[in-house]
Amino acid sequence: MTELFLGIISFLTSTIAGIVGIGGGMMLIAILPSFLPLNALIPVHGLTQMSSNLSRAVFGYKDIQFEVVPKFLIGSLIGIGLFATILNFISLNYVPLFIGAYILLSLWSAKFNEKIKRYENYYIAGFFQTGLSIVVGATGPLTMTLLFKDYTNKEKVLATSAALMSITHILKVFVFIYFGFVFFDYIGIIIAMIIGAVVGSWVATRLRDKIDGKKFFLILKVLLTVLAIHIIVKVFI
Repeated sequence: MTELFLGIISFLTSTIAGIVGIGGGMMLIAILPSFLPLNALIPVHGLTQMSSNLSRAVFGYKDIQFEVVPKFLIGSLIGIGLFATILNFISLNYVPLFIGAYILLSLWSAKFNEKIKRYENYYIAGFFQTGLSIVVGATGPLTMTLLFKDYTNKEKVLATSAALMSITHILKVFVFIYFGFVFFDYIGIIIAMIIGAVVGSWVATRLRDKIDGKKFFLILKVLLTVLAIHIIVKVFI
């Protein structure tokens, strides 16, 4: 039942991300602590999100703006190398706290988002998006503002964002393999979630033009806030 439930959740969050552009990964990382041990939380999330973003990028490959990819990749490689070195110094007990705080700040703090917007080039965006993803899991919003500034076409923004997030999660998965995480221990859950993620990406490409993304995001914002508060509270009880 756990595999089936998480497969459905993965489908729903992947669909949300494909329609709105952000939020699906945050929702998934906020739900997973109730079903996975802390050491598996970010690795399993990363592999699932890799499938979600990679499939979304494949479905929309014609709209990917490949000129930004090399810059983002260089920043990501530096970021993942630096942040991976601090993994051994972070207590897993506080990972949900980091995740919850990050979600709340990105949703509601204008100052926090202003500081994020200062990193408006793809080298630095790659550095922070990929580096921080090792700790907080879902960092997609870091590049969305930059992409919306450079491209007015929503399809280009969503497809390119999916390509960049694919880089982030691929690198993250390799880091956790290097540190000895055994993905096969969770193979049933992973398969169910990957199937859900890919199907969600496909459905999102069919629904994207039929749903008001702005109204949808307002509902999503409330749900994410409730989930973030829930996982923060669980750290202290």
